[in-house]
Amino acid sequence: MLKKILLLLALSQSAAHANCAIPEPIKAPPGHQPFLSVHAKGVQIYQCTLNQGKYAWEAKAPDAALFDKQGQVVGKHYAGPIWEYKAGSHVVGRVLKKLDVNPETSIAWLLVEIVAHKGKDIFAETRFINRINTHGGLPPVSGCDGNHLGGEKRVPYTADYVFFKGS
Repeated sequence: MLKKILLLLALSQSAAHANCAIPEPIKAPPGHQPFLSVHAKGVQIYQCTLNQGKYAWEAKAPDAALFDKQGQVVGKHYAGPIWEYKAGSHVVGRVLKKLDVNPETSIAWLLVEIVAHKGKDIFAETRFINRINTHGGLPPVSGCDGNHLGGEKRVPYTADYVFFKGS
């Protein structure tokens, strides 16, 4: 009976991931299947910088908790960018593609390629991640000048992350 319940759970989770509405420009390459979705809630950290005589808020790092479908914290997302699962494994990513879905209100949706793995649990086979359904997280529009050089601002954001493995 337990085996049957686990099989049904696996099938339902697979179906839920398969229904993710990911736009074509940021889809994982063919042959990669979604296996995990998490919701992130946290901040995007920006630092006031000076480049070629111009002050600007530059993205420094995310700092977010990752939640499963039941609302339980299952990991965290931080500088690297790194996604860490509660059991200790983590992946390091590199942005491949960006898609500005709501540039006036939200950070871009992404396709991220995994460039490093640590651990043997759920993230061991991750090859790509999509960041979708973003809300907030845009850089501040003011307050970066000579008086604030090196200063940081933490901007609230939420997003969904979909993890893909190869077939």
